[in-house]
Amino acid sequence: MSVCPFTNRTKLIRIIKKFYFMKTESQESIAGANMARRSFLRYAGVGVASVGILAAASCTKDHPIVVSPTKGIDIGATGDLAILNYAYALEQLEAAFYTQVVLTPYSGIPDNEKTLLTAIRDHEILHREFFKAALGTNAIPALTVDFSTIDFTNRASVLGAAKAFEDTGVKAYDGAGYLIGGGAYLTLAGKIVSVEARHAALISNLITPGSFAASDQVDTNGLNASASIADVLKIANTYLKTKVSASNYSYVAA
Repeated sequence: MSVCPFTNRTKLIRIIKKFYFMKTESQESIAGANMARRSFLRYAGVGVASVGILAAASCTKDHPIVVSPTKGIDIGATGDLAILNYAYALEQLEAAFYTQVVLTPYSGIPDNEKTLLTAIRDHEILHREFFKAALGTNAIPALTVDFSTIDFTNRASVLGAAKAFEDTGVKAYDGAGYLIGGGAYLTLAGKIVSVEARHAALISNLITPGSFAASDQVDTNGLNASASIADVLKIANTYLKTKVSASNYSYVAA
């Protein structure tokens, strides 16, 4: 009989401590990142009670994650874990993108822009690692990206891709928020999408000064646009070799 990795309190504490005292592999490999060592609890600002909710939800037995050599990955059954894996997939994509941007800066990049993009990279790595830790053994595997359509030497190409990632990311959280059933998860998603919206505004402003709340993202009621899981994954999969599906949310990657 399988044993949930979080049913034992000692094991849960051990996982939290490991995440607190160790940098991620990506953080260690990026020169000059100087990122703080922190646990996902400290980062997210949730209490011990919320940890119990996260741990318990991570132990459900009816959350199959389908991995196919030909069709890629399916985020699994409906519910909080599926939505967290959906977010985890998007954060993997964004973290990989900004890591590449900082490792190979575009031609003539000003110091202030490199500093800003480095800060965004650091946020995206933290988001990715948070979801990975929260999901535990229910996390989808690491995804293989495909950035062959992006010219990382060209400012317009990089910032255009960054805008697509950030705008899509914000719309993804806004579109899937109502599907989250747990209060702790919803609070955490709200904290993360707030940061993603700041990224989106910054990138938009770098492209066109003053466009931080342009009409292509914010409507006349002052509300940000949202997008369905299907629409978001269609965009995300154009930058992924490992295609991500959400069959229980009416989307299967081609």
